[in-house]
Amino acid sequence: MPDRANHVRPESVVPRWILRHRPPEQSLFSGIYGLVLASALVAALDATGEKADPGRDALWVLLTALASGAAHGYAHVIAQRASADRAATTSRLRLVLAEWPLVAAVLPTVGILLAAVAGWWAEATAVDAALLFNTVALFGWGAGAARTAGHGWPSSCRAGGMDMLIGLVIIIANALIK
Repeated sequence: MPDRANHVRPESVVPRWILRHRPPEQSLFSGIYGLVLASALVAALDATGEKADPGRDALWVLLTALASGAAHGYAHVIAQRASADRAATTSRLRLVLAEWPLVAAVLPTVGILLAAVAGWWAEATAVDAALLFNTVALFGWGAGAARTAGHGWPSSCRAGGMDMLIGLVIIIANALIK
């Protein structure tokens, strides 16, 4: 008989209300993907020697997120169609619309860039702020997902730190490529 004394159940570590309201795996995937996408785009659009245009950059980040979410959702539709030959239904539309966390995850980056349009700060500062925000958010999503899965704080922080590494790699690449 296996020893269950050392097995920690999520219900014993995580408050019950978090378990009821935790995002599904697809939302976590899309949210993290959106943060990485926003970071990579804002870093790529921050070209040295070009005239700063944070409004155009914000629009490109948003449009790319919408296109990526639609493409990813549509890929699910194609996969569903391949596995079961059925007519298009509202469930397939739901597959596309389920990618909303990807678009939502880029909105802080868009907001930060629009703050530069309003003159609150320079575009370079907005890019740095967006990259920092997204990197910290990656840590939060990773640690939060691990906590929801029932991991303790040290393990959750390690998971968040691994997710945060993606953001740090983008920050380092942005600094080196400039």
